[in-house]
Amino acid sequence: MSLVRVERADAVTRVVLCRVGMQNALVPELLADLLAALARLQDDASCRAVVLAAEGPAFSIGGDMRRFRRERERGDLRAYGAGLVGQLNEAILALIDLPQPVVAAVHGLVTGGAIGLVLAADLVMLAPPVVFKAHYATAGFGPDGGWTALVSRLAGRRRAAAALLLNRSLRAEEAVAWGLASEVVAAEELQTSAMAAARKVAAYPAGTMRAAKGLLWGDRAQLAADLDAERARFVELIAAPEAVAGVDAFLRDFADYPDAPDLEDAIC
Repeated sequence: MSLVRVERADAVTRVVLCRVGMQNALVPELLADLLAALARLQDDASCRAVVLAAEGPAFSIGGDMRRFRRERERGDLRAYGAGLVGQLNEAILALIDLPQPVVAAVHGLVTGGAIGLVLAADLVMLAPPVVFKAHYATAGFGPDGGWTALVSRLAGRRRAAAALLLNRSLRAEEAVAWGLASEVVAAEELQTSAMAAARKVAAYPAGTMRAAKGLLWGDRAQLAADLDAERARFVELIAAPEAVAGVDAFLRDFADYPDAPDLEDAIC
């Protein structure tokens, strides 16, 4: 059983999140499976491009709020939060460090820390009605997943502030205008368009693609430090009274929040 499926099509590998019953909400098990898949690709010279995608109605709804509440009841919330965001940061950096360019095929909701998996891709294709939203203002958490470390780099500090401080919803066209995505495609064309882009990348010289990717990302050490600063602030705030109240209110007010066992649909 795995929460991430890996598929190979010639020189392109698809890495698919498939915790469908929980709309790919992030938990340690999913992130561990993702990290294992990316580690296998790191030294796979026969793979020339990667497509990151997800099954179900959403790309990912971010951290699993019900799991946060259960860990709080067990008394392990800070340790859980530190481990989860640490894994998320590892996954973001692993995507950036892959020698192969990554094409993200994104649909549905992308909330909370899940934004980092999207922004760590080199090309991002969005299918309406995709929505990016931070939700930290409603949950009482500190921003993680690159909302400060990556969004500010790609979109600028003012736009990152608007997304975080005003809890703005960003739809597909605006995300492209902000520099958070490459293009908008029709929902029925998302997967084929992502594969077409990946195949085009895979046909070019691997050394050129690797050099371009590495130079475009620039100062990795600073990015890693900025992600670690997010993690520290997340852990600092996660058990504070505002976060406790925020999680409870979030789960009460969002009636459509999925309710399933932690590993439901863990079969890819």
